[in-house]
Amino acid sequence: MDYGMKTRRRNRRAGITLIEMLVVVTIIALFGAIAFQQLGPEVEKGRRVAAQTQVDAFMTALQRYNLQNARYPATEEGLQAIRPFLSKDIPLDPWGNPFVYKYPGEHGSDPDVLSYGADGQPGGEDGAADIVSWR
Repeated sequence: MDYGMKTRRRNRRAGITLIEMLVVVTIIALFGAIAFQQLGPEVEKGRRVAAQTQVDAFMTALQRYNLQNARYPATEEGLQAIRPFLSKDIPLDPWGNPFVYKYPGEHGSDPDVLSYGADGQPGGEDGAADIVSWR
């Protein structure tokens, strides 16, 4: 057998076929889909916890504002009025929507601060339920 024939056989066996590559990519995609199904609800739960934490931080800053100014900011002033009492700018909620601020509030003497949740609409249930300051 000549040297050129051995080299060609070795080179043919050393490569990966397109079919093999497609099988590997399909398996990786299946594992990714399974992992996403398992982690998806946890990601949404984390967003809800982050939104509630932010609402609580706003309420603390609003209390400080009230102590310093003997009043809460009006609805028109919005959450921007408490910016000096926060370490960062007023963020959007975890779904990319602005937090809602109302004073006077509809749920007691404190202002209402809320996020409309995943659907960005008032109300909703489960993962789309509003995250509010009065509960």
